[in-house]
Parts: sequence; structure tokens; C-alpha cells
Amino acid sequence: MTSPTRSTVQGIQHAHPHAFQAMNALTREGLVVASRRNMVKASLAGFAGLSLPCLMASRAQAISNGISSPRAKSIILLWMTGGPSHIDTWDPKPDRPFNNRGPFGVIKTKLPGVHFCEHLPKQAAMLDKFTIIRSVDAKFSNHEPNTVFQTGNLDAEPRTNREASLYPSIASVVAKHHGTNQASMPPYVGFYRSPSHIASGGYLGQQYDPFRGNLAAKLPIYDLVGTDTGKKSNAEMFQLSKGLDFNRLNDRRNLLKDLDRIRRDIDNSGAMIAADTFQQQAVDLLVGTKARDAFDLTLEPAEVRERYGSHLWCQQALLARRLVESGVAFVTIDLSYHTASGTWDNHGDNIPPYGGISKGLKPLLPLFDHLITTLVGDLEERGRLEDVMVIAMGEFGRTPMMGTQESTDGRDHWPNVMSMALAGGGLRHGQVIGATEKDGGAIKERPVTPGDLAATIYRYFDVPLTTQYVDHRGRPRNVVDQGTPIAELGL
Repeated sequence: MTSPTRSTVQGIQHAHPHAFQAMNALTREGLVVASRRNMVKASLAGFAGLSLPCLMASRAQAISNGISSPRAKSIILLWMTGGPSHIDTWDPKPDRPFNNRGPFGVIKTKLPGVHFCEHLPKQAAMLDKFTIIRSVDAKFSNHEPNTVFQTGNLDAEPRTNREASLYPSIASVVAKHHGTNQASMPPYVGFYRSPSHIASGGYLGQQYDPFRGNLAAKLPIYDLVGTDTGKKSNAEMFQLSKGLDFNRLNDRRNLLKDLDRIRRDIDNSGAMIAADTFQQQAVDLLVGTKARDAFDLTLEPAEVRERYGSHLWCQQALLARRLVESGVAFVTIDLSYHTASGTWDNHGDNIPPYGGISKGLKPLLPLFDHLITTLVGDLEERGRLEDVMVIAMGEFGRTPMMGTQESTDGRDHWPNVMSMALAGGGLRHGQVIGATEKDGGAIKERPVTPGDLAATIYRYFDVPLTTQYVDHRGRPRNVVDQGTPIAELGL
């Protein structure tokens, strides 16, 4: 079956069905121990879709083949769900008419001649630590689910390809071929409001889906429009069912070992013995303290918690820093309150729930400015910025002209171009890559594609760019779809 024709998607409304079916939105997540049968299933398969035994076995096999363990590199992806306006953030057009430039003023940055939106002063002052790419080609990207940029594959667009959700996320490929940086930690963690906001393992298998970080930490609970309810989640991932303690969990694991003894006695390959080892390590993730401690913000000094602030997204950013320090390779934070298209989907002040540029985007920018600069600054102070790449982006940009959908200051979807920001990772920063035309509506120079981003991340993690996986028809597919690493970053 050939791939559907790729076409530019512009100005898409939200009165449409969503391709959520493959996202298992109604599936209970975490360690659900409702019966002895559930206990056996949880022990055999890992938990939260993690399947650590498979990951640990893969890493052990690589070492036995003489492949050295990769460096402890990590990525934190700040996913601006809904598609932030590039003109009202990192690529302002101050000399254009109001309907084009928008309501915000501009400020100088640390790089001579480069200006930002006035509501990003902290990042502007730290621009020597960042790279801004103003020429990202998002022509084939959409949202709900948000899969093109998170997979690096142009065919992973759910409204034109019914198999879009099967394309593995970049993070899942990293989870398989780079693995976790610490055996007692998951390789890929996601904090997200909806499964449609984050890509998963797809063809690679559910064992490479993201570990659901929301269920493992005590975090403030916000409603769909961003109001703090005053409640906190209960870290249910590490809460065992009534009557089951960690000693009984180990007893169940020992029972499984007894049941496997006959098979192990006749196993000449030694596979069962290896499985015992990896299963023990997987159980250690739950009963051990390292993972639970990494998700426990109360273990962080009060002054650091205060520095990040009490907002949900900032708390998740602090958790992301703790997780990469503990060995997680890839953390994605879904910066959205709403479970639908996303909080950055600012169509207009007359279009709820996200509003337009003035009432919708404006309150988000100081919060985002504080979040990203605090995270990058904290990583640098702790000596970790060289080994942690921070990426901030959404699905696409917004229309050059305001006033779409009968709004006064909204901007519609604009996949022709978008901007993104990167920091850390030992890359070359303090630069702006690419440019848009004078109205911000098209790429003027140096287009960067989703495939280029994927290739950059794989090169960073030392995953060969020729790596392939097999789809459900048995056909090999390349993890890099028409892309090359972004040379300006110095990889």
C-alpha cells in the first residue's frame, strides 16, 4: 500500500473527528494490581508499558558484542502543544503593519541585531545559550495527534494517513537504540494531558511507549483552561493495591521464577537465566528507591523549588531535570492544560478555550520565558548542560495576518514555517539559523525539516542514521525520513 499523498494543510478548523483510536485513551495506566492474574501480567510485562527487561537485555547484548555503552546524554523536549505563533515569539516583524506584526513590541537580545517579542526578556538576555531556528518547514505537520515533528516522519500525519500513529516517536527510537542511561530508570518519560499530544512506540512496540510521568509524581492539578484547582495528584504509579506491599511483590516475582524453573532447566541457550536477571532489574525499578526518589520533588531543596515556582509546567521542568540526572534519556513535557488541540492553539480571543494573541498567548509567554531560562540556567550551574539538550517547539507556526475565523487578533494554523529553540547538549549556540520573508509567511533561506531534526537527535545520541525498523507488513523503514543533521549546531 502506498503512502497517502502529502499535501499542505492550512487553516484547519476544529469541527472534525480526532484520530484517537490508536492512542488507547481509555486504557488504565500504571501498575494496576486488581488480582493475582494482574500481578503476574504486571511482573511479566514490566509496568507502564516500559518493559525494562527488553531494554536491559538489548543494552547487555550490545556490550557483549563489543559495543561500548553510549554517553549519558539526554533531551528535554518542551512541547508547545497547539502551535505557537512564530511572529509573536522568536521571529517578530516590528516594521510591518499592525495586522501582520501583532500587538506585541520587541526587545533586543544578547545577539546584536536580533530581536524577540517583548514578553521573552529572560531568554533574550540569555540568547548566547540558545539557537533559534526561524526557518522550520512544517508543511506536512498537524495536531491531534501531534506526530510529524515528534517522529520526524512526514507521513505520520493522522488526517491523511490512517497508519500515522504507528510511526515510532524519535524518543522511542532513542529508547530502543540508545536506551536508558541508568538501569533503574526508564529511558523515555512523558508528562502529558492527552495521548494525542505525544508520540509513542508504534511499530517498535508498546515497550517503547513513554513512561507516564504524571502518574509517578505529586503535581498540582489544573483544569482545562489553566486554573489551579488547589489539588495534587497522588503519584499512583508507585501506589500498590490494598493488601499488597513490596515484600509481597517480591514474593510474586519469586513465584514466577519457580514456575519458570522447568523451562529454564531444559533451556540450553541460557535465555531464561538472562530473563531472570532482567526481570529482577525491572522489579527493582518499582521496589527500589531511585525512580521513586527522582519523581519526589520534596527531596529537592526548598530554594530550588522556589526558583522554578509552583506552576504545574515549572514543576514538571524541575522533575525533568531530576530525571535526566537520574538516568532518563528523553523527557517530553506537554505544555498544555487542555486535552484537545492544545493551549498554544490561539485562533482568536472570541474562540474559546485558548483565546487569541492578546488574551491567549500573552499570559503564556512570561511563564514559558521563566520556565525555559530557569531550566537551562539550572542545568548549566549543575554542570549538566553539555549533556542535556533542551528543545522547545510546537507543531507549526501561525498565519502572518491576524483576524482569522472572524476574530480580531487570532492567528490560524500556518504549516509553511515555524520557529523553534534549542539549548545545551554541547552544541554550537548563540546563533539564529534561517530566516523568513518580510511578513513571516514563508521561508526565505535555510529550510529545516522534521527529518533534519530527527537526524540531529539521532546523531546526538550516536544512533546510526541508517537504522531501520520493520512495520506490521514486514517491510523495513528508515528512522530518518529525508533528513540530515543540522550542520550549524556542530554535530
